[in-house]
Amino acid sequence: MFENKTLLVTGGTGSFGQTLIKKMIDKHNFGRIIVFSRDETKQHDMRIQLKNPAISFHIGDVRDLASVTPAMLGVDYVFHAAALKHVPSCEFFPLEAVKTNILGAQNVLDAAGQAGVQKVVVLSTDKAVYPINAMGISKAMMEKITQAKARSHLETVYCTVRYGNVMYSRGSVIPLFVSQIKNNKPLTVTNPGMTRFLLSLDHAVDLVLFALTEGASGDLFVRKAPGATTGEIAQALVNLFQVDNPIEVIGVREGEKLHESLMGWEESTAAQDLTEYYRIPQDKTHDYDKYLNKGETRGEQSGYTSENTARIDIASIEQLLMTLPEIQQELKAFNR
Repeated sequence: MFENKTLLVTGGTGSFGQTLIKKMIDKHNFGRIIVFSRDETKQHDMRIQLKNPAISFHIGDVRDLASVTPAMLGVDYVFHAAALKHVPSCEFFPLEAVKTNILGAQNVLDAAGQAGVQKVVVLSTDKAVYPINAMGISKAMMEKITQAKARSHLETVYCTVRYGNVMYSRGSVIPLFVSQIKNNKPLTVTNPGMTRFLLSLDHAVDLVLFALTEGASGDLFVRKAPGATTGEIAQALVNLFQVDNPIEVIGVREGEKLHESLMGWEESTAAQDLTEYYRIPQDKTHDYDKYLNKGETRGEQSGYTSENTARIDIASIEQLLMTLPEIQQELKAFNR
């Protein structure tokens, strides 16, 4: 389906965008890929690294519809990954989260529809489920805007994917623990019983490609992943690096959930189990009675969280961590 097709990736210089683009180069016969972002330095570095004439770079900001619109011309598929992702930044400057994560997403969706793009896949986060911080609230609104667009615009397919923190992504707990081990410091755990999904970047990319190939307009997809406690993750890294750094409990931080939620219980009653994924289809009607007068009997469900997902033990966590190139490199350098 990618043969001679043009793809546009907003936020394409981020870790997700770079992994997606490299996978497209290696495994798919695409026509052209457009990297859309506002970071000229990262675009320059990618251009030198990839040296691929089929990849073009477009400087722009999703906040500015006038810069997004010309980038969409001739595009077949869009992956919308541009976002403000750091919880403290969004919490201290919530209007900036609104401008990028909500209004910026609206610009991308509008420009894609006007340009006749075939399909748009929007990237969301576990923090959009029962949101407790500005980042999650802004992403939850982005999901609602995407679903509203899917109801009203029939020519372009709009769907969403939702996943938690990717292992070894910037700002996540694993690189923090590795840095503390390298500097002979205690591993700081907010709550040893706190659970997190263990999802690789490759699996996050697979989720997006699955949504692109299988998604109907309004669909929301979740990738299944194993879970573990942060205390177990810390102990697994101590074992891998063969050190005796203590584990220090510092308490839950502001805006932090005890468990990640990828699907609320209300959504899980309608979700379809696709073995490796969940699909949450959208009701595309404008039936106000469902919100005012009509009710329905729903089965007992508990949603899908890092607490009730399949859990793995410390030995299995170690094996999973060893599949990460970053861990392999860090271990090699540490043991020299």
